[in-house]
Amino acid sequence: MPDETTLLADECAAEASAWLATVAEIASGAAPESAIPLLLLTTSQIQLVGARLGAINDIVLEQRFEDDAGPDTDLDPLRTGLAQLLSEVDEYDDVADPVTSPERATGSLSNDLAIIAGALTHGLAHHEAGRPTEALWWWQYSYLADWGDRAAMAVRVLQTLLAHLRLDADADVVGEAEFDALHT
Repeated sequence: MPDETTLLADECAAEASAWLATVAEIASGAAPESAIPLLLLTTSQIQLVGARLGAINDIVLEQRFEDDAGPDTDLDPLRTGLAQLLSEVDEYDDVADPVTSPERATGSLSNDLAIIAGALTHGLAHHEAGRPTEALWWWQYSYLADWGDRAAMAVRVLQTLLAHLRLDADADVVGEAEFDALHT
């Protein structure tokens, strides 16, 4: 029977695989009208996986080094597909570090999502090679060091975009819809 580490690694691997498949499908441009809500949903779900890893005790590698996971996955097609799909809303304003510095920075949804994809893919390579502890260590470390922040910003930007899309409607159209809803 698998131990707790293996079970957690298997759960994280399943979530990472699902996230990667969903984002790749979105990046293909198959359904541009649902890209923003689907990206918000799937990135919120993977953010939960990261938060779970951040909340547990530090994963400690059995060795003092990480085994080579193999060549890095080429994420340029994913980044390019997302950048094209989100071209009008890809870039956003950010704060470099909200705890230590009010310095303003800029960000990019396509880059954020590619960073997350890179970290998840790297951990999956360890998992698929039968190294669940290394997979968990990588996902936990990279969540705390980088992709957790990128996921949080992506979720914030995507939620803001969705709010603008849904709430910044023409006042006359909204008024007519409210009237129709109340009088039918």
